[in-house]
Amino acid sequence: MSIRRPPAGYETAGAAPEEIPALIAIDLAAGKIFEGTGLLPDSQLGDHVPADVLREAMQTGHLHTVRDRKGKLAGFALTSLREGWLYLDQISVDPAYGRQGIGSALIGRVMLEAKDRGLKRVVLSTFRDPPWNGPFYRKNGFRELPRKKMEKWMIEIESIQDDNGLNVRDRCFMARRLGWL
Repeated sequence: MSIRRPPAGYETAGAAPEEIPALIAIDLAAGKIFEGTGLLPDSQLGDHVPADVLREAMQTGHLHTVRDRKGKLAGFALTSLREGWLYLDQISVDPAYGRQGIGSALIGRVMLEAKDRGLKRVVLSTFRDPPWNGPFYRKNGFRELPRKKMEKWMIEIESIQDDNGLNVRDRCFMARRLGWL
């Protein structure tokens, strides 16, 4: 599967510390899609990636953004290294830019990060069924990992998700191997 580039008029980039409030606003706006689904506890609907996590990700090359032609942030992806895997912690797209290929472009940038770091795969945890989760990632080349192939750190993340009120039976880990880029 090829790497998806940003749509015409958009570009991938990093972010600066002064943009943290805008990133948080995108995260909060993107999270509204879960309202009324029952997938997230009501107490988590107003949660966002903490500012210190965003700041550290900027410093370590684990935060990627897509911007429109005016330089306005349209979305971001947050990653972390986990025992030889690149973990896609989060993708958030401003709903005003939804269904324009921004999320797929962010995945493309994450795949390039994995390649640049000499890694062979990207993994994520997501809800299995909502169209903007499991089906979206499948369309972008990710495949569900069978439980027997999950690493110990994945089981630990799943346990944390369960402790935080997520129904892990509705969730799965998905991975995409790097091929010819």
